[in-house]
Amino acid sequence: MTRIFKSADFFQPIAEGEPIRSVVTETKDAVIVAWYLQPGQAIAPHLHPNGQDTWTILTGTGEYYLDLAGTTQPIAAGDVVIAPIGCVHGVVNCGSEPLSFVSVVSPADAGYQPVELEAAIALST
Repeated sequence: MTRIFKSADFFQPIAEGEPIRSVVTETKDAVIVAWYLQPGQAIAPHLHPNGQDTWTILTGTGEYYLDLAGTTQPIAAGDVVIAPIGCVHGVVNCGSEPLSFVSVVSPADAGYQPVELEAAIALST
């Protein structure tokens, strides 16, 4: 079993479309994913009802979602960002450079649940 991976081998930059999600490795204990977002791209707010998602930011900057109200906080290369079980998270690359990070979701069956921000709900009513 391989235990050492070069993250650069998994980043797949593209100019348009959705952020690129590349699975580095997966076991029952965790899923390791390399993410690459061009400026303006986003990972929609979501949560993992049965696990934690930990991001290590490698390049770029973004606005990280903290809750259903749409509160964000800036994140940048060098940050480690943790979303405990059931905590809303997501990111928008508001910078001028690509945002890349490695995500560790643990356990692998943490689940995925998209969420609608309260601000979006208020605008639609």
